[in-house]
Amino acid sequence: MDQNIKQAILKGETSLGIEFGSTRIKAVLIDYRFETIASGSYEWENLLVDGYWTYHLADIIKGLQTAYSEMKLEVEQKYGVTLTTAGSIGFSAMMHGYMAFDDKGELLVPFRTWRNATTGAAAKELSDTFKFNIPERWSIAHLYQAILNGEQHVPHARFITTLAGYIHWLLTGSKAIGIGDASGMFPIDEAAQDYNAPMIKQFDELIAAKGYPWKLRDLLPKVCHAGEQAGVLTEAGVKILDASGDLQPGIPLCPPEGDAGTGMVATNSVRKRTGNISVGTSVFAMIVLEQDLSAVYPEIDMVTTPDGSPVGMVHANNCSSDINAWLGLFREFYEAMGQKADPNQLFSVMFKKALEADSDGGGLLSYGYFSGENITGMEKGRPLFVRSPESRFNLANFMRTHLYSAFAALKIGMDILTKKENVAIDSILAHGGLFKTPIVGQKMLAAALNVPVSVMATAGEGGAWGMAILAAYMSTKGQQEPLDDFLADKVFKAAEGHEIHPDSADVAGFELFMERYSNGLAIEQAAVDHLVENWRE
Repeated sequence: MDQNIKQAILKGETSLGIEFGSTRIKAVLIDYRFETIASGSYEWENLLVDGYWTYHLADIIKGLQTAYSEMKLEVEQKYGVTLTTAGSIGFSAMMHGYMAFDDKGELLVPFRTWRNATTGAAAKELSDTFKFNIPERWSIAHLYQAILNGEQHVPHARFITTLAGYIHWLLTGSKAIGIGDASGMFPIDEAAQDYNAPMIKQFDELIAAKGYPWKLRDLLPKVCHAGEQAGVLTEAGVKILDASGDLQPGIPLCPPEGDAGTGMVATNSVRKRTGNISVGTSVFAMIVLEQDLSAVYPEIDMVTTPDGSPVGMVHANNCSSDINAWLGLFREFYEAMGQKADPNQLFSVMFKKALEADSDGGGLLSYGYFSGENITGMEKGRPLFVRSPESRFNLANFMRTHLYSAFAALKIGMDILTKKENVAIDSILAHGGLFKTPIVGQKMLAAALNVPVSVMATAGEGGAWGMAILAAYMSTKGQQEPLDDFLADKVFKAAEGHEIHPDSADVAGFELFMERYSNGLAIEQAAVDHLVENWRE
């Protein structure tokens, strides 16, 4: 047992980060060296209820408590001490979505996640009004769609926030949000480092005839920046987080952030000309820009780093869900044959088969649309796998095709940045569970983007660890020390990573796959419409 770590725990020289991902809630405790010393997790899954993707409040609280208690138990088992304090805490979660509360703090409608593609009319009208791309996932699009729908809860709204903002409010009583997460609620003015005031005025004027008893600014959480203190853990918060009551109140909390921001931190990608790609249920690329884009693109979200720098974000709703579903089917077959399947081995074996495939995937085609896909205009989730009699249908090509498909919608948006806008990217770092199997996902992504892709040792656990780093930055940064220097000089100074350069044959193969993918989009949409009509009949 490391006595130095034990003393750090006792003295509160640690930082805790908890992130609510789409399939897992993870708690990570780091020490003064920024290394993980304990962790805990809770597996969960979104639900489609009354046409909306959601998570129940009870599951949010249960997951928070479970992840924390597992992490706390690991501290006790490894270091022989009970966790009673920490130097700082931070919460992060999936960006965007819509959580609306009344004046009593009651949730007015079930949490509507980023995954819902139900706000098309609102997003288009707001984008036209603001002359700024408002994606369907953004909180303001959800609010305005509820207004267009005439939903009865809207007049009663007194606070809207994201999932991370909700957890932070629950545990501190502070209606605050990090600027990165805020930039997925409403456009940010880079100069003011706050919500865009002229656009807020435009929105209020747009809905003035409705006569609601609120102005938009009154509904939104306060914007905070990396390094600021955004509240302290209250006694009520302790009871929610640590059911045993061992944790003491008064611990400072940094601003809550979105998973995009924690991904940037976890990959040391907050400086201009750097970028990162986060892979999970969805996939998104964050490229820190040197200058504004020349046009408004529906495929590109304009958001910010946790310290307020402008970022071009390409977000595709679908990535790993369809792969997971197919591998679940293979696991069932394997177990039906009387074998015991180890999930990690299953993924490793199947992913490595993709390395044996034809460079274009053998003429196979897949659309992993488990949910609607904004970039390609698919409103509903309709996964589709297609082959022709001429396709080379084998396991290797099957796996490569699905990995290519996981990055295909992302590729469409990234081509706008690199080919139309000539955005310079010095480095791309990738993180997420898909990269736990070495080389494979990294190689496929390098082929898709035609740029070198690096993966760090923290690739599989980036988000929660990145949130813990933001908490540590608040409590240990030097005076006037910017976030990018803190990361480069302290956190990642001795970090090891593995870089893969794109293979020319793979790049050409991916382009061939994208030709099939793009040509098939109209066919798939027509097929989906036809099938839906037949099902209705």
